[in-house]
Amino acid sequence: MFVITAMAAHGGEIAQPDPEKWLVEAEAAYDRVESYTAIFHKQQRIAGKLLEEENIFLKFRKKPYSLYMKWVTEPYKGSELLYIVGWNKGRIRAHRGGFFSFIVRNLDPDDPKLMKDNLRPVTSTGVGFLLETVAINMRKAIKAGVLTFTRRGKEKVYGRDTQVIVIDISYENAEDYDGAQFVINQDVESKILLRIRIYDRDGQLVENYGYENLNLDARLSDADFDPKNPEYDF
Repeated sequence: MFVITAMAAHGGEIAQPDPEKWLVEAEAAYDRVESYTAIFHKQQRIAGKLLEEENIFLKFRKKPYSLYMKWVTEPYKGSELLYIVGWNKGRIRAHRGGFFSFIVRNLDPDDPKLMKDNLRPVTSTGVGFLLETVAINMRKAIKAGVLTFTRRGKEKVYGRDTQVIVIDISYENAEDYDGAQFVINQDVESKILLRIRIYDRDGQLVENYGYENLNLDARLSDADFDPKNPEYDF
């Protein structure tokens, strides 16, 4: 059986939703999202080494699935990436920042040049990806009876009020999942997952993704995902 616990910010118990009900509500909140912009924070552990955090300006449109990314901090500052499902033969168009910015490449999402220093393909980007990752691991752990679901009060993240949810998976089963512990920050107002941190069975941070300045009211058009956009350097 899975375990449900709850802790208020200053101790004591608080009302706790069923994990599956909480997940369904989060999925319903994301279903209402059509497009958004944000500063995407990304950090991963590759070959045992925790890499520096990357900060990326992101434009996302759900239908058709469209993704524009521009790195805003070093060491990749100025790099750009564009992907639209069904466009460019399914390839990503990208270039580095700096001196080599004039070299534009068209690459498959899982091309080794893109997968270097990445755990997941770039197409696994967005608040929907956070939710999908949580949902897959939660439902698998619930079915296996190895889930501990804890609500840990409120926390400010990127200037927004969030509810902290912690998912623990028993260590003897953790290798069958993306991690042993998932620490989730869910925006109180929108119910969107703003940040997720995934830890391995040794307590090491493996993946850390967050969305700052998330604008769910962004009205993005085809021009936002056009390589000929004068604001882009493709």
